[in-house]
Amino acid sequence: MTEEIFIGKDALTQAQSLLANKAYKTVVVLVDENTFVHCYPLLKSHLPESHHVVQIPSGEENKTLATCEHVWRELTNLHLDRWSLVVNLGGGVLTDLGGFCASLYKRGIRFVNVPTTLLAQVDASVGGKTGIDFMGFKNHLGVFREPVAVLVNPDFLHTLDLRQIKSGYAEIIKHWLIADAEMFKAQRYIGLFTEDWTPLIEHSIKIKSRIVTADPLENDLRKVLNFGHTIGHAVESYFLEKPGQMLLHGEAIAVGMLCEAWLSVQKGLLSPEELDQIETFLHSIYEKVPLQESGLAAISQLCLHDKKNSGATINCTLLERIGMAVYDQPITLQEVQSALRYYQLL
Repeated sequence: MTEEIFIGKDALTQAQSLLANKAYKTVVVLVDENTFVHCYPLLKSHLPESHHVVQIPSGEENKTLATCEHVWRELTNLHLDRWSLVVNLGGGVLTDLGGFCASLYKRGIRFVNVPTTLLAQVDASVGGKTGIDFMGFKNHLGVFREPVAVLVNPDFLHTLDLRQIKSGYAEIIKHWLIADAEMFKAQRYIGLFTEDWTPLIEHSIKIKSRIVTADPLENDLRKVLNFGHTIGHAVESYFLEKPGQMLLHGEAIAVGMLCEAWLSVQKGLLSPEELDQIETFLHSIYEKVPLQESGLAAISQLCLHDKKNSGATINCTLLERIGMAVYDQPITLQEVQSALRYYQLL
């Protein structure tokens, strides 16, 4: 990874030196209706007075080509050239979409991520993945392109409700399950009760950065970061088409981690005792997602579109033990349905 990552209460002050060093011709801040009200005022004083603001609607349902067209139209109307900068101020939807728009506009202009949710701070804004949803499939279109910098200010977390905090926390738990058994062991007795998120954010980013640096284009090792995401993304995509029932990303990934941990046991990798620890911890934080028998086949079919697949083979990341993940593990549609039924019975 080549982007600079600044974490802490003074992270936003880095914007001034970044802009001064590069002398960007035009600066545009991409916001949604929530970050414009709650977060933009904190960032505004660190930007040149001549900057512009472009607003998009919040929510996963707006992570689409239509929203991208709106952004590209605005950038064009503002006469942005390749020496301009986009500052993405928001959660994972906005940083994913904003990075995607910047990466394609005039074959690529630079962008900075200023993540405002826990999910974006520990995962979505770091690592150079950009993307949007397409035809109901999660992150179906996207490119690898790293931001110039990521500015992580934990103060933004005060603007979030508990549901959003829980969503981001799922990715933190995932990082422990794939790479740090000791942190999982210590933190599972603490859970969400923390006064300062900075150490947990730093620890998660360190894990992800190490993996992404070793494999930036997800050819091998980076696939371990997808633990919980093969089934989790399918669950998320399924409910995306259900008005009023949409899940936050982390809520779906919590389902996916439970299902894929169970599959790990079935394949002789993870011990039943470790599965019990994972179950107990996740159930202490996340409410049960109601999965109807009639929807299990449809959710399973969505796994066929996972980006890690090879032909008709569904490749999954499983746990060899807590703190150690293994990637490119083939699973079948029948196994996916069995895992979903396991989750139903929990």
